[in-house]
Amino acid sequence: MMPEDLPQDRPLDEEWLSRVVATALDEDLGGWPGRDVTTQATISPDATVTGDIVVREDGVVAGLGVIAETLTQVADRFGLVAPTVKAMVADGDRVAAGTVVVGIEGVGHVVLIAERTILNLVSRASGVATHTRRWVEALEGTPARVLDTRKTTPGLRELDKYAVRCGGGTNKRFGLYDCAMVKDNHIVAAGSVTGAIAAIRVAFPGVPIQVEVESRDQAIEALDAGVRFLMLDNMTPAAMATLISELRNRDPEYGSVRFEATGGLTLETAGAVAASGVDFLSVGGLTHSSPILDIALDLH
Repeated sequence: MMPEDLPQDRPLDEEWLSRVVATALDEDLGGWPGRDVTTQATISPDATVTGDIVVREDGVVAGLGVIAETLTQVADRFGLVAPTVKAMVADGDRVAAGTVVVGIEGVGHVVLIAERTILNLVSRASGVATHTRRWVEALEGTPARVLDTRKTTPGLRELDKYAVRCGGGTNKRFGLYDCAMVKDNHIVAAGSVTGAIAAIRVAFPGVPIQVEVESRDQAIEALDAGVRFLMLDNMTPAAMATLISELRNRDPEYGSVRFEATGGLTLETAGAVAASGVDFLSVGGLTHSSPILDIALDLH
């Protein structure tokens, strides 16, 4: 099965979330259990607070599960009671500036120590989800879907790709292990498109294969070698439309072929690219260039 065919409603992996929050807290607190020299010096450990996680700009929220996990881990580190968390919205919801997305009540030490880790992760995830939603909206009315890539922040791929799903996008492969993707350097190393495909089938039989092509000749070579997923790299919409039309007319010969546009795509050109007949548009910028969504913690 191609990665694009996997369910796109998968929740954030809980084991991953626990690990990444622990790493982030170690980074912020200087190890286990660590310390917050400002909060622990200026606020009584018995003091309680109430507050809200508030979005400062319109967007799509994602990663809200980070909040309870972070508060729980901070409480465990310092032998305190975890604050209560009340979610007002759900991941994937579009919200307006000023919306309270989560209410928090509990020990002030826990809330303030957890604050930055929470905001770093939720703001990032929500930024990716918001950017992804813009692409989904640009493709409305077409059958094309927007895909993410492996251009993620190291260590945060699970969160980045979850955020893409929250924004309505589709996950492409998660790593180098779940799908073979033949690109120009692989073709050079193997000597040809055909050679690269044959080598993969010998070494990893049963692994799905996709091939990035830059010309009609490479596309035909990949199809003749049995691949049925072509990535059309840096082609104009007109060139893609011509090639896709020709190959769709050869369905009796090749069967169903799926096409992905890749390279240099923008929101302004998304509609024209989709009109070429591609099934997917892959956009590395969903995860490598999305600005964060401005989110803050406001204590009452």
